[in-house]
Amino acid sequence: MASNEMWQSPIAPGLSWYQATVGERPTYPALDGSRTCDVAIVGGGYTGLQAAYNLARSGVSVVLIEACRFGDGASGRNGGQLGTGQRWWPEELERKIGYERSRALFDLAEAAKRHLIDFSREHQIEIDYVPGQLNVAHKASYKRDYYENAEIAALRYGYPHISFMDEKETQDRLGSKRFHCGVRDVGTGHIHPLKLLVGLARVAANAGAAIFEMSKATAIRQSGGKVTIETERGTITAERALIACDGYIDGLEPVTASHVMPIRSFIGATAPLDGHPDVLPGSEAVADSRFVVRYFRKFGDGRLLFGGREAYTADNPRDISQHIRRQIAEIYPALENIEITHAWGGSVGITMPRQPFVREVMPGVTSIGGYSGHGVMLSNYCGKLYAEAVLGKSGDLDLFKSLDIPAFPGGARMRAPLLFLALSWFALRDKF
Repeated sequence: MASNEMWQSPIAPGLSWYQATVGERPTYPALDGSRTCDVAIVGGGYTGLQAAYNLARSGVSVVLIEACRFGDGASGRNGGQLGTGQRWWPEELERKIGYERSRALFDLAEAAKRHLIDFSREHQIEIDYVPGQLNVAHKASYKRDYYENAEIAALRYGYPHISFMDEKETQDRLGSKRFHCGVRDVGTGHIHPLKLLVGLARVAANAGAAIFEMSKATAIRQSGGKVTIETERGTITAERALIACDGYIDGLEPVTASHVMPIRSFIGATAPLDGHPDVLPGSEAVADSRFVVRYFRKFGDGRLLFGGREAYTADNPRDISQHIRRQIAEIYPALENIEITHAWGGSVGITMPRQPFVREVMPGVTSIGGYSGHGVMLSNYCGKLYAEAVLGKSGDLDLFKSLDIPAFPGGARMRAPLLFLALSWFALRDKF
């Protein structure tokens, strides 16, 4: 198998900066032969591996399969930002589902944040945590919303770590005049996602979970009280199963595929910004107010990691670097000729309301995904909550199960074209 630095994922374009800096990335065997277990898991990202670890350490026999290498999917290639709360601001969610449920989901997300940090410390996984996040407005008309967000977080949700930034503070903290205001969150931060994923796979294997990579599930069915998962080189028979494929569900299971849609997202890493100390002097992560979010941060040896795209298509751009450099220059004109040392992409699983999809899709088979760009914390915690539900320890996963997640319109043939059309429309609106 190719070295870490040269390995090109067959499911995601480009070689990531994470891949180049992760250090040792162990390989695991492919499934070869049939297996029987208590719980079978399809998908070796944060959700699947957290579930595998928490089940295995409690004595449950677990078999987990991953279609490619651990880290090839979104868990190893994402923007690395933890964020706070759910994908929606709490006051937005409150208007939809009421204060009680909104507060419960906010508190659950805070528990997810603590779990991720505590888990990495407990298992000595160096995730390169850097504190701080800036959420910034690309339109002046959003000022009131951002000001109220900081107040509401403190007064209604018990979260005093967010403060409003006026235009000057926003521009000083970013080193850019592109944004009008924002909020600073000192209760969260950003990480090296692939280091977390590699460590998580190690911990799950050490706990006794049987984990296999390069083992794609080709079919899943339930009959006679058993779940059967087929692969090219063996069959897994289990009492129950977890589907944790997120944006890589493909055609494996139709209910999940109708509710979780993959879209493409791309990230570029610049050369270290040695000559630009004004760019993010506090090294916070940044996410803007566009529907098509632009997210970036200064990380590692002082390089800028920048993610986002203007429009959604089913294909990968021919030159990821050119696209990313153009977006960087809109915010930092002085970086218009900056070298892009690494450029990569992957699929993000989204749902219609931008909330996680958690559902029993057939007897004994639970599907979890659709984190909609807010999955670093939530996917890890959902894996843990799934294990606790199986073990009868907690019913917190029901908070997500109770969310109304409708299917995408258009059926199997038309939902992708309709989605791309709708998201392109929203991307166009971001310009005005």
